[in-house]
Amino acid sequence: MLAAAFASHARAGHTPGRVILQQRDGYVVVTDEGELRAKAAGRLLHEAKEIGHPAVGDWVALSRNPQERTATIHAILPRRTAFVRRAATDSARMLQIIAANIDVAFVVTSMNADLNPRRIQRYLAAAWQSGARPVVVLTKADLCDDPQVAAREIVALEPGCPVLLVSVRQELGLDELRAQVKPGETCVLIGSSGVGKSSLVNAFLKEDRMATQAIREADDQGRHTTSHRELILLPGGGMILDTPGIREVGLVDAEEGVSAVFDDIEQLPQDCRFNDCSHANEPGCAVRAALESGALDPDRWAHFQKLKLELAAVEEKAERVAKDVERRRLAGLQKHYRATKRNDRGIRD
Repeated sequence: MLAAAFASHARAGHTPGRVILQQRDGYVVVTDEGELRAKAAGRLLHEAKEIGHPAVGDWVALSRNPQERTATIHAILPRRTAFVRRAATDSARMLQIIAANIDVAFVVTSMNADLNPRRIQRYLAAAWQSGARPVVVLTKADLCDDPQVAAREIVALEPGCPVLLVSVRQELGLDELRAQVKPGETCVLIGSSGVGKSSLVNAFLKEDRMATQAIREADDQGRHTTSHRELILLPGGGMILDTPGIREVGLVDAEEGVSAVFDDIEQLPQDCRFNDCSHANEPGCAVRAALESGALDPDRWAHFQKLKLELAAVEEKAERVAKDVERRRLAGLQKHYRATKRNDRGIRD
């Protein structure tokens, strides 16, 4: 697929490459001839939409400057998968690509006081929607009094998703972790700051490549150490992406992701007596019955409703934006039509 997509760029004399490092002032791309520092072409930036800028993991078309060991990115090849979030600076509008062309999304959280099942559900929804295969990684298991009990609670969130207990300090679960990434696959680590993502990268590499810091005793919080996104080659032939911490995941077209995480809840309304059941006080409501019997956790149901409302708000905003764009387009066409008619009358007169 990539070869076919690159064919037109090859005819233009461009070279294929993959973005392995993203920083504020540019990128590092890897090619058959080694690594090059790169910047996006002005035309690419001008024509790019919100998520049209290069991201780590992207396959791109380059023009090279061999003498200076630099390159210019002219095009991004079609993305097979993409992890998208809403930027923390403007959650209503700005979108960001966290990683592209990924196979495995490790949802990482620590087992100290930071353990938050509801946050994990949000990450899982976004991970499923990205197209990657999610794996929950519970780090710092040595800091938990009973890690198996905590792990069972997380397993209940999504029975079809692997949940791994890991302690880098005690070398617990590291072989199982590495086995999740096959040769040729790319994985990404997502999770809040300080949960141990950099330590996991070091564990994958079996060397201290990434800087790490101890947790603060006052609040059990780790301190964020990664300041850029970097794609790193693993000894087994895969690649891993380390990213700055993501404190909140904003859902972006994540209907499929939410459905995957809450599949059991999605199925319940099919058994309601009424097709338009609001799941409030109607007789024969399967959702209310599951809540009353204990089969459905009330907190899980409340969180599901919150995510659906967030999705509805995103879709409503997208529809408003689309209608506004169409309105401006029609106004432009009408203006052009009126100007053309005036010119035609002037020529006849």
